Amino acid sequence: FYSLTLRGEAATDSLRLVYSFVGYAERRVFLPPGEDQSLTIRLDPALELQTVTVSAKTAERQAEQTQMSAIEVPVAQIKSLPAFLGEVDVLKVLQLLPGVQSGNEGATGLYVRGGGPDQNLILLDGVPVYNASHLFGFFSVFNADAVNKVELIKGGFPARYGGRLSSVVDIRLKEGNTQGVHGSGSIGLIASKAMLEGPIGKDGKSSWLVSGRRTYIDLLAQPFIRAAADGSTGGYYFYDINAKINRKVSEKDRLYLSGYFGRDRFYFRDKSDFSEPGITDEETFKGDLEWGNATAVFRWNRTWSPTLFSNLTATYSAYDFEISNEVESVYDDGIQQEESAFSLRLFSGIGDATLRQDFDWVPHPNHYLRFGLSGSWQRFRPSATSFDAAQTGIPVESQFFGSDEIDAGLFSAYVENDWKISPWLKANLGLHGAAFAVDGEVFPSLQPRISTRVLLTPEWSIKASYAQMAQFIHLLSNAGIGLPTDLWVPATDRVRPETSWQAALGVARDLGDAWSFSAEGYYKVMEGVVEYKDGASFLDNGVEDWQDKVVQGTGTSYGAELFAQKKQGRTTGWIGYTLSWTWRDFAALNGGERFPYRYDRRHDLSVAVVHRFNERIEISGAWVYGTGNAISLPVARYEGLYGFPIYSYEGRNGFRMAPYHRLDFGARFSKEKKRYTRHFAVGVYNAYSRKNPFFIYAGSDDFGNEAYKQVSLFPILPSFSWQFDF
Repeated sequence: FYSLTLRGEAATDSLRLVYSFVGYAERRVFLPPGEDQSLTIRLDPALELQTVTVSAKTAERQAEQTQMSAIEVPVAQIKSLPAFLGEVDVLKVLQLLPGVQSGNEGATGLYVRGGGPDQNLILLDGVPVYNASHLFGFFSVFNADAVNKVELIKGGFPARYGGRLSSVVDIRLKEGNTQGVHGSGSIGLIASKAMLEGPIGKDGKSSWLVSGRRTYIDLLAQPFIRAAADGSTGGYYFYDINAKINRKVSEKDRLYLSGYFGRDRFYFRDKSDFSEPGITDEETFKGDLEWGNATAVFRWNRTWSPTLFSNLTATYSAYDFEISNEVESVYDDGIQQEESAFSLRLFSGIGDATLRQDFDWVPHPNHYLRFGLSGSWQRFRPSATSFDAAQTGIPVESQFFGSDEIDAGLFSAYVENDWKISPWLKANLGLHGAAFAVDGEVFPSLQPRISTRVLLTPEWSIKASYAQMAQFIHLLSNAGIGLPTDLWVPATDRVRPETSWQAALGVARDLGDAWSFSAEGYYKVMEGVVEYKDGASFLDNGVEDWQDKVVQGTGTSYGAELFAQKKQGRTTGWIGYTLSWTWRDFAALNGGERFPYRYDRRHDLSVAVVHRFNERIEISGAWVYGTGNAISLPVARYEGLYGFPIYSYEGRNGFRMAPYHRLDFGARFSKEKKRYTRHFAVGVYNAYSRKNPFFIYAGSDDFGNEAYKQVSLFPILPSFSWQFDF
C-alpha cells in the first residue's frame, strides 16, 4: 500500500512511475494527469528471467533514509549463503551482520549490541515469538521457503516498536500467489521441507500458502541407539508448520489469516529385567523433553482514503516446555507381587493475546505519520513441578510445587512522523507510551524516539538517533545448560522492569546502485538487567520463589560498526566489523565491581560472498572471526572439609576463551526441467576444521596434574540437499 500526493505543476503533468522491490524485476507505468486513482501492480521475481539480466534499484538509497542501524537482508541471499548441515537459517545469516553475535558455537541466539536473547523482539507476521530455536538452539523456527522479508533494527527504533531493549527482527511470510500454484522444497541430511502456494478460486482475489518441515534424526539414529543400549530406544525430532490465507474483499479491504505451530521432542525409553529362580524384577524408565511455539494472527487492512490506511490486528502467541520422567517397576517373588510407579514433571510457559490498531497517514508529501494503540493480555507460568508416587497397598501420593499462574496486561500507544524538513534535513520524531499492570501494580513508561538525517551530497549523509526502550518481561536463562529451560517471568514490585537508552551517530555512503557503506558509533545503557544469583538455577524453581533467586543490575555497551555491502552484479555480499565493549554491574555479584558480559567481544569480523557464474552455477562463502567469550576460572584451590576442594576466583568473567573463527563454503547447481527447476546444493561447515571452544572444564593432564581442557563441538562437516521449485 502506498500513497503519492501531487501538488502544483506536478498535479497536471503526466508521470512515469517506477515500481521496485528487492529480488523482483523493476516495472514502469505511465500515469496520465487526472483525478484520484488506485493502481495495483504485480511484480515478477527477477531470478525467473533467463534471457535478460534485471537489476532492481532501491527506491530510496541508504544515504537518503532517516532510519539508521537497520538492515534488510534479501531472502534470495539468505538461501544462497552456506547453510549449517544444509538447513538454510534466517537467524544464522543475521549473525553475520555487524553488532550481532551468536553466543555459543552453532547456536541461533542473537546478542545485539550487548543485549541478551530475551531483549530481541522477534516478530513473525507481527506476532512475537518467545523461543525461536530448534534442536537445542542449533536451528531457528523459521522456514526460509515461506519467508518474504527479513529486517533487523539495532537502534534508532521507530516509535511503533516497543517491549524489548536491544533489537527488532521483523520477519514477514509470503502472501500466497493469486495467479497460479507454485511450490518449493528440499531433502537434506537431517530434514525435509516443502512449501506450496496458490489461488483460491479464479477471480484472483484470494490465495493460500502452507509450508512444513520435519527432521528425521530419530529415524536414522534409533537403530544405533537400540543396538548400543541393549534394547533401549530414544530419539529427537522437530517439526513446524506455517499456513496463511488472504482475501481481497473489496478495492479498499483485504483480510489475512496466518498461523505457525512448531514442536521439539527428545525422548528416551529403557527397560531392565532381573530374574533368578522364583524372583522377577522389571523396571521401565521413560524420559521426555518437549518445547514449542504456537502463533496465530488475523489482520484487516483497509484503505480509508488516498492518504489514510489502517491495519486492525488480532494475535495470539504461546510458548511452553515440559520435562518429565516416569519409572514403573514390578517385583514378584512368587508369594507377593508389588507394583510401584513414580513420575516427576517440570513445566513452564507464557502466552499472550493482543488487539492492535495501526494507522498510516500521509497528509502532505513532507509528512508520513504513523500512530496506533494496542492492548495485550499475558499469562505466565514461571515454573511448576508435579510429583506422583504409587505403590501396592499404599495410597497414591501427589504433590505440587511452583508459582501460581500470573496474569498481566500491557497497554501501549505511539505516534511517529517521518518529516522532510528540507531537501537536506529529514527527521523521524516519535513517542511510545506503555503501561504494564500485574498483581495490582502498574508500571508506566514514556519512551521518546528521534532519528535524523543530514544529506551532505546525494551520496553522503550523516545520521544520528536517540531511543528509550522499556521491557516488562524477563528471561531467566541458564547459559551453561544448553536446554530450552529458560523461564519467562513478568516484572513485579520486587523485580522491576528493564529500561534502556541508546544514542548512535554515523555516516552513510552510496556508490552507484551497487555499493553502500556505513559507519556507526553507539552508546547504550540498560537498567534492571536480570541474572541468577550465584549457584541458583531453574532446577529448584518449583520449591523456591523465582524472585528470591535473581538480582538486578546495569548493563553498558559501546562501540563502532563498519559495514560495506554489494547488492548488485554477479558477485554480491558484505563485510562487517564491530569493535565493542560490554559490561555488567551488579551490587550483589563480583563484590559490586563491574565485569565483562559473557558475550563481550572486542573484535567481531564477518565476510559473506555469493558469486553467480550463470543461471546454473552459484558459489558462496562466509568467514567469521570473534574474540573469545569471557569466562570465570578459579585461580587457586584449597582442601576443604572431608577433602572436598574449595576454589578461589579473583573476578567474574576474568578470563577469555580462545578466539573463534570459521570458514564455510557452499555451491548450488541448478537445472531447468520440463515442469520444475532442480537445485543440488553442497556445503562445508568449518572448512579447515578449526577446534573452536564450546566450553572449558577442570581436568588433568597425562601426568596427573590439574589442567583446564577445552571441549570443541563441530569439526569439518559436509552437507548436501536436493531442492526443487516450480
